[in-house]
Amino acid sequence: MEKSDEPMPPNSPIADSPNSTDLEKSRVDIGAHTNSNLFVVQEYETPFDKSNTSSGQVTLLGDETYPEGGLQAWLVVLGAWCGLLASLGLMNSIATLQTYVATHQLSKYDEGTIGWIFSLYTAICFVCGVYIGPLFDKYGPEWLIGPGGIGVVASVMLMSICTEYWHFMLCWGILNGIATSLLFTPCITAVGHFFRERRGLASGLASTGGGLGGVAFPLILQSLFDKLGWGWAVRILGLLVRKRLPPAKNASPHPDFRILKEKAFLLLTIGVFFLEFGLFIPLAYISSYALANGFDENFAFQILPILNAASVFGRAVPGWWADIIGPFNSNMISICVTIFACYVVWLPFGHTTPGLVVFAVMFGFATGNNISITPVCVGKLCHTQQYGRYYATCYTIVSVACLISLPVAGAIVQATGGRYWGLILCTGLSQIVAVVAMYAAKAMRVGWAPWTKF
Repeated sequence: MEKSDEPMPPNSPIADSPNSTDLEKSRVDIGAHTNSNLFVVQEYETPFDKSNTSSGQVTLLGDETYPEGGLQAWLVVLGAWCGLLASLGLMNSIATLQTYVATHQLSKYDEGTIGWIFSLYTAICFVCGVYIGPLFDKYGPEWLIGPGGIGVVASVMLMSICTEYWHFMLCWGILNGIATSLLFTPCITAVGHFFRERRGLASGLASTGGGLGGVAFPLILQSLFDKLGWGWAVRILGLLVRKRLPPAKNASPHPDFRILKEKAFLLLTIGVFFLEFGLFIPLAYISSYALANGFDENFAFQILPILNAASVFGRAVPGWWADIIGPFNSNMISICVTIFACYVVWLPFGHTTPGLVVFAVMFGFATGNNISITPVCVGKLCHTQQYGRYYATCYTIVSVACLISLPVAGAIVQATGGRYWGLILCTGLSQIVAVVAMYAAKAMRVGWAPWTKF
């Protein structure tokens, strides 16, 4: 993609004072406008460049406004909820699937090797967004969610007949990873086209679908494993997956990694990298941890729905709160709760039933907020017309964390003789790095004052 005649600004536009006249060509000089009225709806007096379809130059819309409600906007939230119920609901169920195949079809493989299947799946979910996000900006969601929904159903059905390691790698790791990305990336980004001031609440409500899926799917699987066996249990799960999403605005078609030159966005991406690195470890290993510490199999499978049930509330309630105190602040507070849960609850008391349940509730609630609010944080650093591009670029980098987190965690468990204290320390440390990077990203925009709304 060719550059425009103007040099790229050091910072992407974010919300600024409504009286600012320095928005010409879609740029905001943050240092020149640090006042108390930083977070109103973005306004663009003129596009920063004329449309040029042959060169691929981006044209941003003038007078950007947001419905902030109404039938169409809430239908988008409902459609996103349905899509995330299917896509992220399955992602939140990987502990049940991983624990089962590790003790049945793939019992001859170690934890780290099996972890590559599910880490590749989560990595592909995010890395495919490098083009899916910009394609959404340009063409809308219709041509993305259709193939995504079909692919998710097909991959789940095919997995029901998998018996070998490479079967699971192809059906779940690759096919379901690509299909899930096609389905959930538009669901996440579409909400931002209809909400600005209430984006935290709207995104939180939409993402509760993933939490509810993470409650329902493991319970369905646990019940059907014993009654019908693996094959029919997974086939029935596949038939429950559906999708629906009304269209949203368009923008431009190609990824652009030059936006990583923006310090705030780069630091946020680093923070999300370590956030997601640690987030998927308990999601994948909490059931295995329970079995290793002497809990019965029923409880080991039920602890994941407990975690995901807490995640439902963590996605909805803090979403409303994030609109009041700012998404960055909400995200950092939740990460601090996660650190507390790892080091003060899970590490010393996780071997007890109350300790593990309390950890699951705290971790689920806190990370539910992280999952729903992190895209809102990305949206604070860009024009809404480029929301898909920024979101996809961020999570393409983050996909590397998803790829390596589960094999690294499995290797740590092996290195510590089947004990999980090293895995817990690693999870907490990743969250410490994440909160430091996010705080630095916030500081690049509004300064180091901790209670500034952002």
